[in-house]
Amino acid sequence: MKTFSPPSRRARGYALVITMFFTGLAALVLAGAMQWTSNTARLTDRNNQYYETMYAAEAATEKVVGRIMYDFRQGDQSSVYNNLAEYRALVPEADEDPYWSNFVFGDATGANGQISVSNSAAWGYSALESQYRGLYGLAATYQVTANARYRASRHNLTAAVAQTVQVATIPVFQFAIFYGMDMEISCGQPFNVTGRVHSNGQLYVCPDNVLTFFTDVTAVGDIRFGRAPGDSRAAPSGSATYRGESDAKVGSLTLPIGTNNSPTAVRAILEPPPSGEDVNSAMGKQRYYNKADLVVKVYDQRFTNSLISTNITYTSNKVGKVWTVASTNIAYSTNLSYYTNLFITGKSGLYNNFTINVPSNQLTSFVSVTNRFMDNREGKTVESVDINVGVLRTNTALTATLGRPVNMLYVEDARKWTVLTNSELSAVRMVNGQTLPTNGLTVATARPMYIKGHYNAPAAALGTTNTANTVPASVVADAITILSGSWTDANSFNAVASRVASATTVNTAILSGIVPTTNFMTYSGGAENFPRFLEDWNPSAGKQTFTYNGSMVVMFPSQYATHPWGMSNVYDPPARNWAFDVNFMDARRLPPGTPSLSTLIRGQWALAAPRRPN
Repeated sequence: MKTFSPPSRRARGYALVITMFFTGLAALVLAGAMQWTSNTARLTDRNNQYYETMYAAEAATEKVVGRIMYDFRQGDQSSVYNNLAEYRALVPEADEDPYWSNFVFGDATGANGQISVSNSAAWGYSALESQYRGLYGLAATYQVTANARYRASRHNLTAAVAQTVQVATIPVFQFAIFYGMDMEISCGQPFNVTGRVHSNGQLYVCPDNVLTFFTDVTAVGDIRFGRAPGDSRAAPSGSATYRGESDAKVGSLTLPIGTNNSPTAVRAILEPPPSGEDVNSAMGKQRYYNKADLVVKVYDQRFTNSLISTNITYTSNKVGKVWTVASTNIAYSTNLSYYTNLFITGKSGLYNNFTINVPSNQLTSFVSVTNRFMDNREGKTVESVDINVGVLRTNTALTATLGRPVNMLYVEDARKWTVLTNSELSAVRMVNGQTLPTNGLTVATARPMYIKGHYNAPAAALGTTNTANTVPASVVADAITILSGSWTDANSFNAVASRVASATTVNTAILSGIVPTTNFMTYSGGAENFPRFLEDWNPSAGKQTFTYNGSMVVMFPSQYATHPWGMSNVYDPPARNWAFDVNFMDARRLPPGTPSLSTLIRGQWALAAPRRPN
């Protein structure tokens, strides 16, 4: 039989001590946990309030940066520099959002109700920063610093943020390819792009051969490998290699024209200014018409003469500079006949307020309106205003009249009656342009333009990327078509096999329009077909090479040369030997009148030493 003996008094004492020990230990652990929880909550609260305060300081700097960006794009550098005092007062206000009443804002010294904004690098031509490193432009750097104090914080929190931004204008011809709209790049032969590439829209990379970008590629939208919507061709079968950065979702680069930068708005830089427009307005400064040394205008006037036989339904005679047109059965003037006279006039540019009228014999020495040819892409006969560059270059009488050489020429084709039907197209053609004026030449028109033969191409460097002895040059038009040195106007009316091209070299920047790909059209032709062709560059005798050194800029849809891209009876493509002209990286070798794109470049973002606002 087992019996139970109660624990001794000594054993019961030990148990009580152990129980009390563990109870105390538990209390200590609980107290520690509560203290840790309290500290953690306090630290978390402090951390949250700190970040909230930091974001408030950042918001204050962003308000200033946004205003700097707006002012710069609406005006110029002076619009920013002259507003520094206004920027310093741009603290976030409770009337914008009640949330901002939680904070007191101050500048870098802690002065209440102010933000520090200073010009840390003066306006001048310099290397650009951040994503545009490697480019050059006119630029100024600004430092923006803001302090924010959380009013209700028991932690006495203040945070400060400093941002560095650069406002810059980048010469557009520093890009090998620039599109102010969606860009497509395809290729049926190896295609090397040796300079910067930027699209203000989507960038569709859709090669059918080897496409190599040798430097940075940027797009405001996405960079997509594939066809654009509306391009019904099979999926690209080639490859694309990026040897530099390829960055999507970057900031847009826009012309400072004082209005929205839609392609339609930008195209106005090609047009003559409307009556009453201020030449010093944002748009006025960008118009090629206002930049020109010489403005040539071709226009016609219609005169009635009731003595002409009303039995003549239609006659048209082209004699020299004069078209004589007789017509009856016109709804608004029945039984009257018409004479239409064609005129060529010229005047100096804005540099002396357009006051010098050029004698007609000085103009007709290099301007001709007697030629016509077929553009098989447009399906129209081109009534051409031919500019003989060689004669213009050596026209010393014209230089004396203007008081300066012509380095910028604007051609206004204002014909209304002598381009008679929908089957005709008025345009400008550059001929005899292998050697340009010593200081360079920019030619602009709102109409389509054609370049015939070698252009700005020293004989010793034909067919090469050597542009050491070229001069700064650009052509600006509704569309640009290249005609080889073998082009003849007579053959243009024949099938493409009769229009056989010869190797041709063109060294000039090109700014013009395209016929974009849409859901209702076929492929635009892409950057590889941006310069248009009308000849057989691949005859049985062997493929001919088109050598091009320059910069290709697309700003808008074409308005006059609007037929979609296609090759049937239009052309057979050349071998392409293309390169970006590195001369354009030197401000002294940019083409006359080069437009510059406005942008705000973000530099350093950093936390600054806080200064508690009062």
